[in-house]
Amino acid sequence: MNSNVSNKLAEHFRAHLFMCTNRRPDGHPTSSCAERGAQDMAEAARKIFKEMNLEKTRFNYAGCLGRCGQGPVLVIYPEGVWYSVKTSADIEEILSLHLREGKLVERLLTSVEAPQV
Repeated sequence: MNSNVSNKLAEHFRAHLFMCTNRRPDGHPTSSCAERGAQDMAEAARKIFKEMNLEKTRFNYAGCLGRCGQGPVLVIYPEGVWYSVKTSADIEEILSLHLREGKLVERLLTSVEAPQV
């Protein structure tokens, strides 16, 4: 990404987080993040996010992000880093390490090889 684009993005947000809360219709052959507790995880994430008071950072619920088999998933832009979260402790670790310290949480990264939608 060229520096002009990076600087323009930074005017608004340093980071923008999206968490899938997609629910597929009953009987759909593909699972969804909602079936794996995404709504509860997203609500916990929003609460933790607000408590941490991270400047120039935004958190949004999202529809399907295409990583259903690894859900619930959380993606952080502009880096495009994808995480699979199972507990509120996972979320807290991601927000603390990734956003505050600039470190990847390797154990929670999604697999590139895993089946997508």
